Amino acid sequence: MPHPAFTLAAILALAATGSYAKDPSYIGSVHVVRGAPADAARGTVFLDANRNSELDAGEAGIAGVMVSNGREVVVTDAAGAYTLPVYDDMNLFITKPAGYATPVDADLVPQFNYLHKVAGSPDLRFGGIDPTGPLPQAINFPLIRDPVGDRFRCLVFGDTQPYTNREVSYVRDTVGKMLVNRNHDSTECLIFEGDIVGDDLSLYGRFKKIVSAGGVPQYYVAGNHDLDFDAPDDAHSFDTFRREWGPEYYSFDIGQVHFVVLDDVRYPCNGVDDHAFCDPAGEPAYNGVIHGRQLDWLRNDLAHVPEDKLLVVNAHIPFASYADATTQKRQVDNLADLYAIIGDRPSLGLFGHTHTTEQIMPGEHFHGWQEITGVGPAPFHQIVTGSVAGSWWAGDLNDQGIPHATQRLGAPRGYYVIDFDGTAYTDTYVAFGGTEEDQMHASFNTPRFRRWAETLFFYADTHEIPADTLPPVTVADLGDMNMLTLDDLEGGSWVAVNVWNGSKESRGSVSIDGGEAIQAARTQPGEGEGWLEGPEYADPLALAKQSTNARLAVRSEEGKDATAGFTTWRGGAWEGAPGPFKPWMLTRKSSHLWRADLPKSLPIGPHVLEVTTVDRYGRSFRHVQPFEVVETLPEMGWRWAPEEFE
Repeated sequence: MPHPAFTLAAILALAATGSYAKDPSYIGSVHVVRGAPADAARGTVFLDANRNSELDAGEAGIAGVMVSNGREVVVTDAAGAYTLPVYDDMNLFITKPAGYATPVDADLVPQFNYLHKVAGSPDLRFGGIDPTGPLPQAINFPLIRDPVGDRFRCLVFGDTQPYTNREVSYVRDTVGKMLVNRNHDSTECLIFEGDIVGDDLSLYGRFKKIVSAGGVPQYYVAGNHDLDFDAPDDAHSFDTFRREWGPEYYSFDIGQVHFVVLDDVRYPCNGVDDHAFCDPAGEPAYNGVIHGRQLDWLRNDLAHVPEDKLLVVNAHIPFASYADATTQKRQVDNLADLYAIIGDRPSLGLFGHTHTTEQIMPGEHFHGWQEITGVGPAPFHQIVTGSVAGSWWAGDLNDQGIPHATQRLGAPRGYYVIDFDGTAYTDTYVAFGGTEEDQMHASFNTPRFRRWAETLFFYADTHEIPADTLPPVTVADLGDMNMLTLDDLEGGSWVAVNVWNGSKESRGSVSIDGGEAIQAARTQPGEGEGWLEGPEYADPLALAKQSTNARLAVRSEEGKDATAGFTTWRGGAWEGAPGPFKPWMLTRKSSHLWRADLPKSLPIGPHVLEVTTVDRYGRSFRHVQPFEVVETLPEMGWRWAPEEFE
């Protein structure tokens, strides 16, 4: 039984008090008129004056609304009517125009499409789509007026990816908790950038109820963990997703922004794409690619969109990624074709998939992009939006009882707030449990840390993680990370600042005790180089948290195996020695890490470190923390024997 906070009645009650800017009471659906089978898709986009989701006598059609069958795109005539060719398997949908709202279902998922699949899905574990039979006589799309204006906000979430009900509870206690406590007066949409769940699509139902607590329309991107893995070919691979959430690619307008959602996951790619991992004789695999019919649709869609509108392109697999710059399947094969269609439009890309936050600015370039995607420097601003799940819900529990799951490039778990003003926007990363002013953490890279990190990396790289063998070092061997010795300073120490949403346009500096600013340099210039990684390029604080996963050793006499460690992914058991995350999950590099060298002459005693960063929008953020300089590290435990007190 759902918690009362997640019921429709509760949402409507909150709406009546003005707690939500959106009107979640427009519950309805697309109007389907049965009758003689149609030889083409026909219908009307109309103003639903009585809000019953049916085209009634006297209700006016709306002209100029884009309607598509997934390839062709037309606009409605003066009476709101449209006609489109029909395919046996298609999504028939409108592009929600600015100034209007579609109905939503009881879970606040917008209803703007009709799913047409004559024969239905093949036999799929999670059901797919039931046969729809012939096309209805008419398919009408209701709208109501929604005068949003040009200033609004969207919240954007990377991979939530719960594999189990336990992890759905983590989503509830992070995303759900945030949504019910946040003021949504200016929030017009929630966008989930794929991997909504982790392979078990039966979890969609509970997930919907939790997210509906926000009272804000939700838009979804299909990810590689939202697949019907038993689909025989790509035509059926997102059938259950389509049934639950709507089209796997579509568009909608709010204000001066044209949002496009793309499907860039081909599954199975076996025998279709010319990569070793797509071998016809191998296990079914996915690949990052945008299929031809979808490219046709995008070309036709954009033909009706003014070129001065802001284009926000959403996809699961990043077009190109720093974290996975050398990995074929985790970037998009036919990227040059996509960029040619987008052209010189003002654009922003939003992605998930890599469980990292990444700011990719126009002109930025890393080794691997040209070789894999055929495109080098990025033509427009792109953001990899991090992951609600972080490092797949791994790690010890934080103060809220949630695994810290520090992400691969060192950022904490969080989400993006994007504020739009006409075609301009600002993006802000918010860590769960933090505020919009919290944008970074700082730690010290010392010779002591580098020796420790080298030992940790060797262990992680040479053992199957989790392992039964005790690691040679844990976080306890680091000692006090905010205590530097004179030898540390003499051997070369610096402040490592992880600016979670930092870009190549960010600027940073540190000062000690209010003294002269020391400029910080980004460790990865983004000028076509490969990864700079290892102890000198690692994030000490992130790595300290990732180094010791004590939950691996938890086990109770009562629960025995059922309480041993924890599970992640498809039920994989994480139990054994309390060691580090898997080697590829460790923050041994980052595209948003800055370094400021410390002077060797710092006197012994306490000091105050102040870090300032200025982002691409000119916003300044501060981080202040104390630290100490000592001659040698003191004994940190209890120093006196009990007999001294007798």
